[in-house]
Amino acid sequence: MPDLSTTYMGLKLKNPIIAASSGITKSVAKIVDCEKAGAGAVVIKSVFEEVLAQQDYGINDSATFHTEAYDYMRSELEMQYGPQEYCDLINEAKAFVDIPIIASINCISSKWWTNYAKKFQEAGADALELNIFKTATRLDETSEAIENMYYDIAETVKKQVTIPVALKIGSYFTALPNLAATLARKGINGLVLFNRFTEPDINIDKLSLSTTFSFSTSYDIYRPLRWTALLAGQIGCDISATTGAKSAKDVIKLLLAGASTVQIASLLYQKGIDSLVDIRNELTSWMVANKFEKISDFQGKLSFKNTKTPDEYLRAQFMEKIRGVE
Repeated sequence: MPDLSTTYMGLKLKNPIIAASSGITKSVAKIVDCEKAGAGAVVIKSVFEEVLAQQDYGINDSATFHTEAYDYMRSELEMQYGPQEYCDLINEAKAFVDIPIIASINCISSKWWTNYAKKFQEAGADALELNIFKTATRLDETSEAIENMYYDIAETVKKQVTIPVALKIGSYFTALPNLAATLARKGINGLVLFNRFTEPDINIDKLSLSTTFSFSTSYDIYRPLRWTALLAGQIGCDISATTGAKSAKDVIKLLLAGASTVQIASLLYQKGIDSLVDIRNELTSWMVANKFEKISDFQGKLSFKNTKTPDEYLRAQFMEKIRGVE
């Protein structure tokens, strides 16, 4: 029987499949279900920076924060938990499961981390995942300023905790490899590629703005697949791939590209937590069929660094593919 165990940011996991931060992971009961279904680790549903600010200063102004996080928070009725409740959830989850518990926060600044990062660590979190999204909206705002915000958050958090820290980021950067390598040099232990937020929409009947969200599809896997392959083994930290993983086949692709782990959320909503059982079993069967005894035997085998055809990851326009649909 193949050995599915692996490591992620120094944590020992029974397998590389992680239940991503979502409404599925907001309760101890569901976290226990994830472990029973075979999740190698669980990322608890994010607590938002807005909640920390509101609790500390009574802030209640949506204009203060990026709209994606604010709208999501409002839709959840001001969140099911604040910082203390979140710590209690971490502590209780650790008492019921043996798999790593990763705390998550959605943030755009570093000032709230002085106290809360330590609190989450003291509550028993095995690692932290910072879900960061910053949109440049001013004409005088530079890419350097945006990147420096990420570096500031990374440095601030790493000074406060000793547990591993991952950054969950988007793909909209001018020079993503440089950003990733710099974050690793500043002590970040893992990168989660990529976050997925709501998008703006326009109601043409009411002449009003709203937000929209849809579950990922298997087609969405290709962006994290490309960037996982380009970065794996070259930036000094682990990569956890997410968005679009719907099957064992998708998980295997991302592992071959070089991911240390694969995070899954949408599938858990669509087909239930027990879908993790099928993925784990099919991963095992594939390893047996291909005579791989452990994950490291094939992890990164087809990354940009290791494949014999690295140019495939660099092509963005395929004339032969276009001709095929004309």
